[in-house]
Amino acid sequence: MSDLSWSSRSYAVVDVEGNGQRPPDLVELAIVHVADGDIGEPVSWLVKPDTPILWPARRVHGISNDDVADAAPFATIQADVLAHLGNAVIVGHNVGIDLDVLRRKLPDWRPSAVIDTLRLARRLLPDLGTHRLGALVEHLNLAAGLPAGTRPHRADYDVLVTARLLNALATQDPGGAGTWAALCELGGPPIVRSPDEVGDRLF
Repeated sequence: MSDLSWSSRSYAVVDVEGNGQRPPDLVELAIVHVADGDIGEPVSWLVKPDTPILWPARRVHGISNDDVADAAPFATIQADVLAHLGNAVIVGHNVGIDLDVLRRKLPDWRPSAVIDTLRLARRLLPDLGTHRLGALVEHLNLAAGLPAGTRPHRADYDVLVTARLLNALATQDPGGAGTWAALCELGGPPIVRSPDEVGDRLF
């Protein structure tokens, strides 16, 4: 039904951090669930990539090759990741990048639906000069009260502020994406922006 509330669906907000290669390989993944509008506790994994982390990526997220030297390869956590993704609607900021990495790791996985909070923010907050995640966090005060030790460009931080962004944009008054139909219209399908346009997703 077109008037079904956005919060009637279950969401898995995802964020990946990569090794800076082209295409990027996974070094960190976080998932947090949103159910009935409530944000759960994030789960995250450090992953040993097949190729080394390059310095431009390390400069962004701070994860070094030493940090992942003893991390599990993705194959050993694959079942756990799939269980956390489940049949939830996948959400991310510039989520096409996350999907690209996840689909290469999980070639048989297909999300039930996808919402891109970058596209959603562009549609609902058109007067902002930039829609990078960091700018939206500052504009909407999305980092207030986050657990100590979380920081930008680490996957657990990014999924929490993205989940808060989803809630803020869905419930924005006036003009929020309050129904599932509106959320799909305004926030999907995902769009991959160029690196120059979304610089805070470089990794």
